[in-house]
Amino acid sequence: MTETQATSPAMPGHRMLRFTAFLFGGVAYLTFLFTILYAIGFVSGLAVPKTIDTGADSGVFEAIVVNLALMSLFAIQHGVMARKSFRHWWTQFIPKPVERSTYVLCSSLTLLVLFWQWRPMPAVIWNIQEPEMAVVIATLSFVGWVIVFTSTFLIDHFELFGLHQVANNLAGREIPAPVFRTPLFYRFVRHPIYLGFIIAFWATPTMSAGHLLFAAVTTAYIFVGIMLEERDLVGLFGDEYRQRVSMLFPWQKLS
Repeated sequence: MTETQATSPAMPGHRMLRFTAFLFGGVAYLTFLFTILYAIGFVSGLAVPKTIDTGADSGVFEAIVVNLALMSLFAIQHGVMARKSFRHWWTQFIPKPVERSTYVLCSSLTLLVLFWQWRPMPAVIWNIQEPEMAVVIATLSFVGWVIVFTSTFLIDHFELFGLHQVANNLAGREIPAPVFRTPLFYRFVRHPIYLGFIIAFWATPTMSAGHLLFAAVTTAYIFVGIMLEERDLVGLFGDEYRQRVSMLFPWQKLS
């Protein structure tokens, strides 16, 4: 993922409409912030009322079916709403300045449903007994989350989650044209945000069957998402986009 700022005209009409759009964008962003912080606790098993390994008991078959359905719901919502063709159709019905905020809000709500309805699968796949090694692995997971958050700010965090669009709309300004940049992590891989998620999901001292299912399915979705996103970014920036660094892992050859 690189810095791409989509040009979006200001919302026509009364200033109150623009202010309402700004408030909507703020609510969407705060919902996202709560969701991503809850996601850290959910995956890590820390400081939240329901984690990936807690909840109502259910049979293995039911847990697999429900959990796959929840992840499929998120993948469909997240993937379809991100596509250019859908955005073109969708903005016939909603103002362009709130399109990104609507996407962020829907993604956050879908994830919250996943956390709420997730069925634990507590069978242990691996469990690192050595305290020092367990701390190292848990720290690595935290590093993955740091990479995710840092990477969003290296490009444009507030544009990525819709705040710039509604703020510029409120001020009557247009967002600048897309700019291709490769700051810090982007000098080594094209998708450090996705890399951070993979590290955060897989680096765990105790891997349960439910956690393994979550990590495996989300990783598969990440690779599908990358293929779709790469197509859009190559269309926007040309083949030069893929000729600088590897896609996901720094030690890979360019792909």
